[in-house]
Amino acid sequence: MKEITFITMCAFEQSEKGIEFDMIKKLPYGISNYEELIEDNYYYVDKTKFIEMLENLAQKRIIFLRPRKFGKTLFTSTIENYYDIKKKNKFEELYKDTYIGKHPTALKNSYHILKFNFSGIDTSNEEMTMKGFKSKTISSIRFFIEKYGLDFYINENEDAENILDNLIKAFNIQRANNKIYVIIDEYDHFANELLGFNTDQFKTLVSKNGKIRKWYEVLKEGTETVIDRIFITGVAPITLDSLTSGFNIGTDLTQKAKFNEMLGFTEQELIELMDKQEISKEKQNELLPIMKENYDGYKFSLEGKERIYNSNMCLYLLNGFLENRELPRNLVDVNIASDYSKIGKMLDLCKGEKRAEIIEKTVSGEGILSEITQKFNPAMEFTDTDLVSMLYYLGYLTISDEKLGKPELKIPNRVMREIYSEYFMKIIDDETKMQIDNDEYNIILEELALEGKIDKITEILQKYLKNLSNRDYQRFDEKYIKLIFYCISMNLKIYTVKSELEVQREYPDILLVPRDRSKGYNSVMIEFKYLKKEEENKLKEKQKEAKEQIIRYSSYDEIKDIEKLYKYTIVAVNDKIYVEKIEK
Repeated sequence: MKEITFITMCAFEQSEKGIEFDMIKKLPYGISNYEELIEDNYYYVDKTKFIEMLENLAQKRIIFLRPRKFGKTLFTSTIENYYDIKKKNKFEELYKDTYIGKHPTALKNSYHILKFNFSGIDTSNEEMTMKGFKSKTISSIRFFIEKYGLDFYINENEDAENILDNLIKAFNIQRANNKIYVIIDEYDHFANELLGFNTDQFKTLVSKNGKIRKWYEVLKEGTETVIDRIFITGVAPITLDSLTSGFNIGTDLTQKAKFNEMLGFTEQELIELMDKQEISKEKQNELLPIMKENYDGYKFSLEGKERIYNSNMCLYLLNGFLENRELPRNLVDVNIASDYSKIGKMLDLCKGEKRAEIIEKTVSGEGILSEITQKFNPAMEFTDTDLVSMLYYLGYLTISDEKLGKPELKIPNRVMREIYSEYFMKIIDDETKMQIDNDEYNIILEELALEGKIDKITEILQKYLKNLSNRDYQRFDEKYIKLIFYCISMNLKIYTVKSELEVQREYPDILLVPRDRSKGYNSVMIEFKYLKKEEENKLKEKQKEAKEQIIRYSSYDEIKDIEKLYKYTIVAVNDKIYVEKIEK
């Protein structure tokens, strides 16, 4: 029995010597240390060809930005272990199965690695921020001197930039024939936090005389002596403009086409990963569309060849599936959701009508044509271009197309649409002084799933419109009413909500389909129309128009194949709603 159990846990193949066993590599969910990943037999999605590509660049000081949870820390760890002079005797063990192990570069294992990670700093006030920044600097330098046996005393009474400067000078004296590779992970983490709620403090820290700026000036001076290469990663170029005069030697590769796939998973990489986990093709065909809908769709360069999956989200889902052989109840890890829930802080940087218009466009699925700002200057007010660009860097929008020579940006996937929907509803709740409670959502779900009714959800929509009617209705149209309904529906987790789904070159407004159709829940299709108060005499005409559209959509195979489909038209006249159930 023990032997049988062992075989089921292993991949095996016949050879001339008999049967060879190879333990299935573990799924690397939550693992960001490359050495640990390899030594503990985790599967590694091989990104090492990009090490060679980076080394072959003429530029030696690189900045590379990606949204949260895209594998930045693991990649910096991969670089660290590859170039570390102390890991020379472990090169074969760590890289034998990778591209770079088979194609080693001239500079492998030739650097002293000085690595900083600026995540987790307390930003409650300026004093705590600088204390945290200094503490991170000291701990990294302490690890560096102990690892490489340097004779260096850290004077903790000095400022962070002076401690770094003294280290560089000491290294130049003691190891003049050696070079340092500086890696900075999450360079902007504390800056993002500050910018979200304390812009004055942010400006102070990165201003001409600010401590952060001086730290980078010291780093730049170090490139004249012992610092040879620098790799900086983070989420957004918030501090890049502020640091320019202090650190104007970095090359930003964020939007370069040949580095589009450096982080995150391509679809082929994801399939190979599932193959290695011995997930059957049948199951893969179930899992891949779910991951595609929820985690895919990112493109960071106009010329990029492939769309990218959020790697951490994919690993979360696969880890949950492998534990129980079924999908996790929640498709988004709460830790990931909390990172992305900070959207409001960034959106609030841009005020006025433009902000509202951008949010409405993105939630409704419209593309936004906009240049992408490469360096933000927080000393100036955020423009609408800055806001759209920030949403791109944070992963809330991605490049979908190119029009008129500009990138067109859209929401990449369902997870991001849910986050937008929650934020949009928060705005509407604040304006109307309303909020939908859990009991009301439960009633909506029961009516929809079990009876195919939309009574409760239209009742709530009616209340929203009543409360908004005293405010500016100039922006109100069919799209706006549909948007509120759509965002309410996005909170119904058992449903997939499709807005403007293309069917035979036509676009039904809203289609709600159960995620798990085996449970026998009902589906609902709705067509919206809107009339201003003075146009109320056209109500019958609009109802007829909407009904004809619903009947026409229902004749198409894509709609005909949906079981237990209930159909409705909704015509809003100012703040009144008229609902008609279509029986055909």
